[in-house]
Amino acid sequence: MRALLIVNPHATSTTRLRRDVIARALSSAVELEVVETRYRGHATSLAAAARRDGFGLVLTLGGDGTVNEAVNGILGGGAGGGAEADGGAAPGAAAPGGPANGSAADRPALAALPGGNANVFTRAVGMPADPVDAAGQVLQWLADRRYRTIGLGLAGARFFTFNAGLGLDAEVVRAVDGHRARGRTATTALYVRMTVRQYFRVTDRRHPALTLERSGHAPAGPLFLGIVSNTSPWTYLGRRPVYTSPQAAFDTGLDLFALRSLRSVSIVRTLRQMLSADRPPHGRSVLTLHDQGELTLRSVRPVAFQVDGEYMGECECVRFRSVPDALRVIA
Repeated sequence: MRALLIVNPHATSTTRLRRDVIARALSSAVELEVVETRYRGHATSLAAAARRDGFGLVLTLGGDGTVNEAVNGILGGGAGGGAEADGGAAPGAAAPGGPANGSAADRPALAALPGGNANVFTRAVGMPADPVDAAGQVLQWLADRRYRTIGLGLAGARFFTFNAGLGLDAEVVRAVDGHRARGRTATTALYVRMTVRQYFRVTDRRHPALTLERSGHAPAGPLFLGIVSNTSPWTYLGRRPVYTSPQAAFDTGLDLFALRSLRSVSIVRTLRQMLSADRPPHGRSVLTLHDQGELTLRSVRPVAFQVDGEYMGECECVRFRSVPDALRVIA
């Protein structure tokens, strides 16, 4: 099998030694090519080329952003923001592609190795936390021909593997990206500091901007933030999972977690609930939905937008769709 290993050399826990060890191990089982990404969006181009050239497997060694780019390359999704604003797509967005053009079996499979900070997707599919151990697991699964087909989410023209969001969570991602651009490492502590700073000093906690729209239902809102999940958990606080939609799964539709209030009392209560997988967060300030095929979040002003933990810019409207059986993964 021809396989392409896409390495993000700037990912949090990716090193050249690990890359070389992993590449040597994988070369014992597949005809491997290794390419390092050089700029944002490069993994999308590389994965799309692998699909066109008949590769059977695309592997990634990097964080969730690298995984997301590779998935969009494999399926032919947008390389840009992908937010569908009123009157057209956001700059850089492409028309949705992959799922309408053949089945998952016609496209390369994906094997994602953890190389970033949170590694939400690799944990969700059961990969070991250490990338070398994960490579060994991939070799075993390849020998066992262990493939799994999973559903994805589509936010405008951008596919996502675990979640996409508008509002405060995306503002935090934007703030962290600013520090990363200045050479800071994206650690859990940095995310926590940026969340606290954004909540108390930056975000608008008085004027909610979002409205939820669903076919056959009255609009719901106003809302301060909305997180649409394709699997669970939402993210990790170190090793501890944080849940917005604990019922979300790759083989169901999309789940929504939204907040009607950002008052400190309700936020503290909701945060405590998010540390448990027993049931979704609940209360008067919380709106949750499970197993949705399609929904839209519309804003009265431009708001921050993130996909799989990557900042996508600001938008005023995003349509989210569930895409079943979209991607084969080694898991």
